[in-house]
Amino acid sequence: MRIIPAIDIIEGKCVRLSKGDYSTKKIYNENPLEIAKEFEAHGIEYLHLVDLDGAKSHQIVNHKVLEQLATKTHLKIDFGGGLKRDEDLKIAFESGANQVTGGSIAVKDKVTFLSWFEKYGADKIILGADAMNEKVAVSGWLEESEENLVPFIQSYQKEGISYVICTDISKDGMLEGPSFNLYQKILKEVPDLNLIASGGISTFDELPKLAEIGCEGTIIGKAIYENRISLKQLEEYILTT
Repeated sequence: MRIIPAIDIIEGKCVRLSKGDYSTKKIYNENPLEIAKEFEAHGIEYLHLVDLDGAKSHQIVNHKVLEQLATKTHLKIDFGGGLKRDEDLKIAFESGANQVTGGSIAVKDKVTFLSWFEKYGADKIILGADAMNEKVAVSGWLEESEENLVPFIQSYQKEGISYVICTDISKDGMLEGPSFNLYQKILKEVPDLNLIASGGISTFDELPKLAEIGCEGTIIGKAIYENRISLKQLEEYILTT
């Protein structure tokens, strides 16, 4: 299972929110590059970079941060937040993203999202399926759609989508443990999916459980920043699995 630390960006700074609520913003570092280099120094190869300003403004905003991290580390970066137009995707990939994640766009403009998939391929486009009460949430989690989570994922798997990041919003940033039951349900009903678990990771012991369920990767955010999981632990996990 891939270990994918998260860096969320507001005004160029590394922050974390709780349950996607912008009023809970906590700044952890003014310089995201410092954090990214620290991840890399501990054997981590992947990074989940979220443009929270972009998610709110519906267009890419912090692409300069993406470009800096992509050019000054060797991390493979998946980038999300505010990707709505073809131009946003072009900017993201030209700035060094390895993959991009589309969430709201996949709900609100399926034609555009599928056109990206056609153009860039299954390895480059991740479906962001973030949910509250098993309903897909959009617009930086500020809105809940009428889409039911599992059928939503199934519909895109039929179109060829391979990678899905699923965040249970009620868990995100709360350090209360991930939604094991939700991920089990998804993988049971949508087999052969590269499911990346996100939200609620709080202790190192949860990682083997997610791997056992069959998650292809897991995104870890606040647990790292609050020293619940050490980078040394993650380094040893990567070396031994």
